[in-house]
Amino acid sequence: MAEKNSIFQRKEVLDFNGELEKYHLGPLWDAIPDLMHKEPTPDAIPYLWKWETLHKMLMEAREIFTPERGGERRAIYLQNPGLTNRQPWGWASTTQTLYAAVQLILPGEIAPSHRHSQNALRFITNGHGAYTIVQGQRIFMEEGDYLITPHGLWHGHEHLGGEPMIWMDCLDIPTMYAIGGTFFDPYEGGLEQPSVPDNYSARRYAGGMVRPISDRVPHIAPLGAYKLSGVLASLDSLSQFEPDPYDGFAVEYINPSTGETANPTIASWMQKLPGGFRSKAHRHTNSTIYHAFKGSGYTIINGVRFDWSKGDYFTIPNWAWHEHVVTSSEDAYLFSVSDRPIMEKLYVQQEQAYEMNDGHQEIKDEFIPIIP
Repeated sequence: MAEKNSIFQRKEVLDFNGELEKYHLGPLWDAIPDLMHKEPTPDAIPYLWKWETLHKMLMEAREIFTPERGGERRAIYLQNPGLTNRQPWGWASTTQTLYAAVQLILPGEIAPSHRHSQNALRFITNGHGAYTIVQGQRIFMEEGDYLITPHGLWHGHEHLGGEPMIWMDCLDIPTMYAIGGTFFDPYEGGLEQPSVPDNYSARRYAGGMVRPISDRVPHIAPLGAYKLSGVLASLDSLSQFEPDPYDGFAVEYINPSTGETANPTIASWMQKLPGGFRSKAHRHTNSTIYHAFKGSGYTIINGVRFDWSKGDYFTIPNWAWHEHVVTSSEDAYLFSVSDRPIMEKLYVQQEQAYEMNDGHQEIKDEFIPIIP
């Protein structure tokens, strides 16, 4: 950051700064050290939410929120404690730029269709039997499925099964709120009705890395759902080779008609970390939200140990040192979302390896989660 000059504390300077405020003006000479840092210093902090807490709160929410009482979704978002000063509602910020939540839908319930300018995705963590309908296509959801709803697409949900379903939501709500780009429209008919066969896009892309010739022209969501079986097969094949020292075996969900991220502003990965694996530490400009899909271990973030197990969520802010350690004998699978596409589009994405202690941080503290 630029250095503060002691001259700016003189009475005549402070008085002049006060005079500027009367006219809604500001002194750059005083402001620049606080606004232009040498490197990222986000207000968001590393944090972890235990599955026991999230599940308990969702079960209690069954009695608080029902479709008959109104409201769009029974979703509880992960509020970063470092961003609660953002008003209103902490901008629902899990990181500086992204919102993440857990959503519950019960058998027989309908979540009405709507559309918005925010890009959205969901990762199914528990249950089956519900479908989402996106632009007239019903997509039936199962555990491990990854689904996208880029900006401007109608989408709603209905649960035809017999058990509760829970999934992770991620949207770029804080980004859109910050830039003043929020638009939202409810669907007049409640839940949109089908206009194409069920699971249409997945059936069009049943061949994997081949595409229908009509998709030579880029589409924003040519493939609405990505099945876990294909992702696991890719990771198992990658496992024949050496793991990446920082991320293990990892694949990215992409738009098959463009080769870019499946969502325009949100990157999504699935990582396979072998039992006993320990990555080296690094940091990058993008922030990341993790869901522990399988396995257990811990992540060291800026010298603090965060223990995680199946179902937990944790977040790594911008430019924070981090490394993963798997403590279970079984392989761990981490699903993650990040704002990497935003950082790349703004030309600020950078990465740096941790060079001390053979690439490993010293553990100086341990995170204690809040559990009811």
